Amino acid sequence: MTPREIIENALNENRNKLLEHEAFEVAKYYGIPTPTAVLVRTPEEAYDLADKIGYPIVLKIVSPDITHKSDVGGVKLGLKSKEEVSEGVKEILKNVQNRAPDAKIVGVIMYKMAPPGLEVIVGGVRDDVFGSVVMFGLGGIFVEVLRDVSFRVSPVSMEDALEMISEIKSSKILSGFRGQPPADKEAIADIIVKTSKLLMENQEIESIDLNPVIVYPQGALAVDVRIILKRGNK
Repeated sequence: MTPREIIENALNENRNKLLEHEAFEVAKYYGIPTPTAVLVRTPEEAYDLADKIGYPIVLKIVSPDITHKSDVGGVKLGLKSKEEVSEGVKEILKNVQNRAPDAKIVGVIMYKMAPPGLEVIVGGVRDDVFGSVVMFGLGGIFVEVLRDVSFRVSPVSMEDALEMISEIKSSKILSGFRGQPPADKEAIADIIVKTSKLLMENQEIESIDLNPVIVYPQGALAVDVRIILKRGNK
């Protein structure tokens, strides 16, 4: 499905948030690197697909009615065989049925767990005055406590994106710090540019969060994508 079809489908269902697999699909359409994710509905389906995904595998419940997945036992991490994956889907579906019996269950999203790396955040919002605005910052305490972030109004060029990366106070961490290899700033900038384009071309999107984006010495991967649609935009 195209981003337009995915967004229109969500609005037709009176949803103002894309489901996880939908958000991954929209991001992927714009060339934003994400894990290869599949939506499964049964333990048997997960068993059959696990080897193709690769290990370790992450499982998360997909439901428009559940925001905090861990609270209802809807998350499994680090599964290392198709037997573990199959059992994990079975447990998730049972947990959710017990703890959130009224929630609509779409399925379980499964994808390969990303290797550890430096975590950053790329986001965007639609402002009434400035239009689409893109944000960048390091993850964890840097964004939550220190609010060490930078912003640009779209459209954002590669040059703009690299400036955004360099102007946060904690940017030296990206250049290699205490023996850590330098992070791939070009890969981060590319994601910022593509996020800007995604926002500009889809006016129904109110906000997008790629959090975290895991950055490596070569490449980067958005392992969680959250897309909120404007209310009343059906």
